[in-house]
This record gives sequence, structure tokens and C-alpha cells, in this order.
Amino acid sequence: MARQLRPVELEFVENAPIRLVFSAPVSAVPSAVYATLAEDVEHLPEWFTAVTAARSTEGGAGREVRLKGGTVFTERILAKEPDTRYAYRIEQTNAPGLRALLEEWRITPTATGSRIQWTFAADGPAPLRLALLLGRGGLGRAFRDAVRNLDRRLAGPGAP
Repeated sequence: MARQLRPVELEFVENAPIRLVFSAPVSAVPSAVYATLAEDVEHLPEWFTAVTAARSTEGGAGREVRLKGGTVFTERILAKEPDTRYAYRIEQTNAPGLRALLEEWRITPTATGSRIQWTFAADGPAPLRLALLLGRGGLGRAFRDAVRNLDRRLAGPGAP
């Protein structure tokens, strides 16, 4: 059953009790990365393999994302800054223990493409915080795999 989470705002990305930050380079320019992150929601499972389904909701103001294992997130988009930043908070989930969750994707141009930084900002009881800290390696691996897949997707034929 889905539970309502605390409605945090963008500053939560800086002051959340748990902040996991990952970054990686891609060869694609920021506009292509942003378009894939923020506008091509339905194809998210094709490059972020932890995701099994994703769809835009409320005319693009939200998303519903399903993960392997059955976790479902109902998200509210908080920032859509073309070619720079895409952020959303989780409003409802069936994941146990979470009190608040916000994810931010920042895109920075580089001489060879872009750098993507993903911040996973969360709050929950002490056991959940510990589990997230212990699971940092797995989240980092999922991020790196997703970015590698995204880079291949954006470099392939018919890429944006």
C-alpha cells in the first residue's frame, strides 16, 4: 500500500539527513542528456535497468516509476532547468521506512560532453538511514551502469 511522504522542497537536497552523491562523465552534450532525463520518461527503463516502467503524469508535472522488486514511486517534479537540472520529490511509495526522498540530477558541460551528478536525499528512521548508507555501493553501481547505458544510447544511431 502506498504511503504519503513528507513534502520536502529543493533545499532538502542540501540538508537531508542522508545525502548520497554520485557523478560520472558522458560524451553527450547537456541538451541531449537533459532531454532524455526530463522529457523521454517512458524510455527510462531502456537505460536505467533498475526501472521496470515509467510514465509521465499530470501533464508532465509528475511521474510514476516502478522499480525491480515492486517498489513504486509517485513523483512531483520540482525543477526543470533545461540542460542544467532536473529534480523531483517522492510523494507516495510502497517502500517501507521512507519519510522523505528527493532526487536531483545536475548536468554540467565539459570539454568532451557532460558530467552528470545524481543526489539521492532521504530521511527515515535510524535503521533505514543505516541501510541506505550500507547500500551506497549498490546505488552507486546502479547509477554508473545507468549512465554508461545512457551514454551508449545517446551515441547510437538516431540519438537526440
